[in-house]
Amino acid sequence: MVGMLIEGILPPVITPFKGNGNIDYNAFEANIIKWNEDRLDGYMILGSNSETVYLTEEEKMQLIKIAVSTAKPGRHILVGSGMESLRETVRLTNAAAALGVHAALVLTPFYYGGKMTNEALIKYFTQLADDSDIPILIYNVPKFTHINIKTEVVKVLSRHPNIIGMKDSLGDVPQLATFKRIVPEDFNLLVGTASALYPALTLGIKGGILALANCNPNECAEVKEAFDDGDWEKAREIYQRVFPINIAVTGTYGIAGLKYACDLLGYKGGTVRSPLLPLDDDQKKGIESILRKAFVI
Repeated sequence: MVGMLIEGILPPVITPFKGNGNIDYNAFEANIIKWNEDRLDGYMILGSNSETVYLTEEEKMQLIKIAVSTAKPGRHILVGSGMESLRETVRLTNAAAALGVHAALVLTPFYYGGKMTNEALIKYFTQLADDSDIPILIYNVPKFTHINIKTEVVKVLSRHPNIIGMKDSLGDVPQLATFKRIVPEDFNLLVGTASALYPALTLGIKGGILALANCNPNECAEVKEAFDDGDWEKAREIYQRVFPINIAVTGTYGIAGLKYACDLLGYKGGTVRSPLLPLDDDQKKGIESILRKAFVI
């Protein structure tokens, strides 16, 4: 799969939980089946919005199996396999590869953040890519890791034959533009937040892994499709219309808000896993109001 081209929209899929905290695997499968009918390019399993840090390895493997067996043929299946140590990341990545995943999205190690120098990150991702059975994409998500990968690191790593892309979730358009300028043309530079989707498209970025695509996959896809068709005004209108939803489900209300939006729009959100808290009634009304103003319900 080295050389795979990722164009279009992928959701970092939610993990529905039952009231007792167990994963609702039937709901997870039902979501994949419903998303199969939407205009998506693939699925990102075990992302930040999947509550991956709360999952056991057994649960992770079961989710991957369901996704691989249920996904529409031709769609990319990425998996978040980043752990803190190189050894564990390689092991989990290759375990996912054995189940049929196409590529791995790996976040920057962060626990010993002060020691995650340019040299450390280059060495880590290079060794991982050397030892991985599937292609690697770098995951830059300073919101959670408090590490913002440097341009010089990306420039080096983007030349590795088994590092095929990066998801940049900072949402900083000038940084995105800089990354786009210094990576090879066939490197899959993906925008990691719907808040930067339209500006990213103007920079020549071809795809995104977007939390908003869980509940509004077609609106996200329509922004890109309209832009690609040269109807920039339509693309901008849809982007501006759903922008407040993205702010709500990635910032204001978080994953609980994203899951409730999914429930309202015909997907199965389920509850969140402790220590995350579910929405209260006022927060639910807030989500409902935002969706109505965006004309999606």
